[in-house]
Amino acid sequence: MLQQIENNEVIDQSTSNTSIQTNIEKELLKNMIWLRMCEETLVKLYPEQEMRTPCHFATGQEAIATGVCQALSQGDVVYSHHRCHNHYLAAGGSFFKLAAELYGRLEGCSNGKGGSVHLTARDKGFIISSAILGEDIAVAAGSAFAFKIDKLPYVAVPFFGDASCEEGSFYETLNFASLNKIPALFICENNLYSTESHIDIRAASGATIHGRAKALGIETAAIDGNNVFEVYNTVKSVLPKIRSGNGPFFLECATYRWREHVGPNFDYNVPNRTYRSKEEQEYWINERCPIKSAKQLLLNNGTVTAVEIENWEASMQIEIDDAIKRAKQGTWPDVSSLLENVY
Repeated sequence: MLQQIENNEVIDQSTSNTSIQTNIEKELLKNMIWLRMCEETLVKLYPEQEMRTPCHFATGQEAIATGVCQALSQGDVVYSHHRCHNHYLAAGGSFFKLAAELYGRLEGCSNGKGGSVHLTARDKGFIISSAILGEDIAVAAGSAFAFKIDKLPYVAVPFFGDASCEEGSFYETLNFASLNKIPALFICENNLYSTESHIDIRAASGATIHGRAKALGIETAAIDGNNVFEVYNTVKSVLPKIRSGNGPFFLECATYRWREHVGPNFDYNVPNRTYRSKEEQEYWINERCPIKSAKQLLLNNGTVTAVEIENWEASMQIEIDDAIKRAKQGTWPDVSSLLENVY
């Protein structure tokens, strides 16, 4: 379903001046809707207990994965963490292979052995996702270092949450990246919470995550991670600098996850769970939804019509339903393969 934009234009956030810009804006919205519909379908099916893997859903964070991945070029590589479905799909990963993976089938992207947190689509540049907090930051730096040694014009992009910035590997990797001027684009998805701990009780007042990277000599920016156009424009603008040997870039994207840390529920529907209020969550859902805001902007300026969006969604749902059906009918791995590719 995902269609990669094959030009290097930066879009105007308020209006469309050319057909190229219009196409980019529409594809950004369309791909966010695709991510949302894929994940929300999995959310609905998860309580059936046929997906025997923990799932960390990223509903509400679609703009970051979409904006970043649409700005990348062939040859660039992406790494992700435990909340990885959006990144995998935005990079071009197959929803059928994702669904089959969650159902433990051989047709899954990791042959049914990786579950939700170990996805891969190497042919799309999505190398791997990892459940170990902060691991993808270091591994992506390895790819970036290899690109530099081999004089290749590619960029390595790790996605990670705010909690990963409290791991030792974060500081070690960023220091290495700064010293060696590797072509890496570090994407921090700051959704405010580490499981159930708000960032205000984990960081000193006035401190910022991007400030930690800046202290190590890395160029940084902090943006609205729920504005897909701002994400796309920012990444497009910094990629040439990274490719030309100016070293890494650190981008902190403010966002918010709608659902519980792991699982399909909203926290306010879970008894005795009080770490964040229903009012807080509803604010982000109703007022800060990345799809709602992008959709309204493009409807208002005539870039897209309501009928066009309805047609997208209808077509997507058919594709999603077919993928789920095929995934459920997939092949179980043979017991003889239990210890293959396990480290």
